[in-house]
Amino acid sequence: MTGVAHRHWVDADTTTSDLCAAAATRLMETLDWLPESVDAIVFISQTPDYRLPATATVLQAGLGLRPGIIAFDVNLGCSAYPYGLWLSMTMAATGSARRILLAVGDTSSRVVDPDDRATALLFGDAGTVTAIEFDPAAPAASFVLGSDGRGAQNLIIPQGAFRNGAPRGDHDQTRLFMDGGEIFTFTLKAVPPLVADTLALAGRSVEDHDAFLFHQANAFMIKHLAKKSKLPIDKVPINIGRYGNTSSATIPLLIADDLAERLRTATLNLAMFGFGVGYSWASASLPVGPLACAEVITL
Repeated sequence: MTGVAHRHWVDADTTTSDLCAAAATRLMETLDWLPESVDAIVFISQTPDYRLPATATVLQAGLGLRPGIIAFDVNLGCSAYPYGLWLSMTMAATGSARRILLAVGDTSSRVVDPDDRATALLFGDAGTVTAIEFDPAAPAASFVLGSDGRGAQNLIIPQGAFRNGAPRGDHDQTRLFMDGGEIFTFTLKAVPPLVADTLALAGRSVEDHDAFLFHQANAFMIKHLAKKSKLPIDKVPINIGRYGNTSSATIPLLIADDLAERLRTATLNLAMFGFGVGYSWASASLPVGPLACAEVITL
């Protein structure tokens, strides 16, 4: 039912920032972006290098970006990519930064319990980077963002930060806990209205979109959401079978993998839907492409 056949897990010495650094290096080389031309780097993840400092500052130094640029972290998981696009594009539109690197990814293998069938068989690791540049002639993009913290306990690492003390009892509560039933119920309630609201806000129909990119939570859920939202399944790519649920990275991984060939030569109208941990949800409807760099690399 999950649809996972293969997944990628990092080794003990590799972090999310390492994956994002490799992606950023390839991206800047392909785009001919000099490090000193970047004005901001935003890192969105729930598996940072440290509690402090922000991993964005680590990436800034590691990539040789100039001192003084904007660099900060955002703690989001499944909804991260549309949130990150909204945040980065708002920064560009307001003149805060002209060139932005949006780094989004997670290494969930570092936090799952290998004996927990609800999580150990599902999650994979990935890091992505998107280059965003100000363009006064850019077409409009539409975003819908939301949250409901009443579901926070249903997908959580209970201990390891500052709310609770040291782990208690036999179960290691520094590992990821997921109540799959509650997450599924939340998704069925939240996502179809999110699809409808996104189309209405954008003023675009189902036919106007070339693809609908859902967070790759599990294959059964995605197919059910597509059916409930009355979307043609041939416009709903699914690649969880090759990568697992890579949390915040699933939507950009779809772009760099399933849609890469089309996006290198064409502009596609894409709708994106992220949903899960928090609870939080976010969507975007926007034209994307042609892209100078859309590829998947492995370390």
